[in-house]
Amino acid sequence: MENDELMPENTEEENTASETENEEDISGVDADISVSDDDGATEKPKKFRDRLTSNIYDIVSIVGTAIIAIMLVFSFVFRFVGVEGPSMEPTLIQDDWLAVTAYLGTPQSGDIVIITQPNAFNEPIVKRVIAVGGQTIDIKNGYVYIDGEKITEKYISPEVVTEVEDITDYPLTIPEGKVFVMGDNRPHSTDSRSNMIGMISDDYIIGKVAFRLIPFGNFKVGMTYDY
Repeated sequence: MENDELMPENTEEENTASETENEEDISGVDADISVSDDDGATEKPKKFRDRLTSNIYDIVSIVGTAIIAIMLVFSFVFRFVGVEGPSMEPTLIQDDWLAVTAYLGTPQSGDIVIITQPNAFNEPIVKRVIAVGGQTIDIKNGYVYIDGEKITEKYISPEVVTEVEDITDYPLTIPEGKVFVMGDNRPHSTDSRSNMIGMISDDYIIGKVAFRLIPFGNFKVGMTYDY
């Protein structure tokens, strides 16, 4: 009987100890789970920040490289000149800004060029090449003829006629290494028809007009010709 009475007491103590151990085990599991959740929540924002920082760096690097490349191109390939006066109207007008380059080959008929050859105005001029070395130019009845053929000049206003000025010994053959230039606004242009300008040596052509920079968006410069 004594043994029977002691056995329930021992069982109750064992049960109590077992419950205590189970509570400790469960508490430990909960603690482990809680720590694991905190680590995951911290890791996600960190990865996002790292990814965002990397993307921003890539974008800044690409934009920076592009800006440097553009600056180098405009520094070494182009130079910019402003238009003064009405001699190239309607193609170019006062205060247009042009991008000029020497990397488009030798001047050809129809090209708009910047000229630094000394002249009566003591300043650079912008004109259109009408004839190059070896070609023969003639001006008669208000029209221009190259090698005996009347040329179509779509860049001048329809009502404009081309008159001779100081130089009158036409037809005129252009020497090699020189060009004959005129402004598109013929009545208001001093050009190769005048002794004040004369024919232009290729050495004094600093470049061709590639495009118009200002006004922005109006890039074309009317280099349309049919000869």
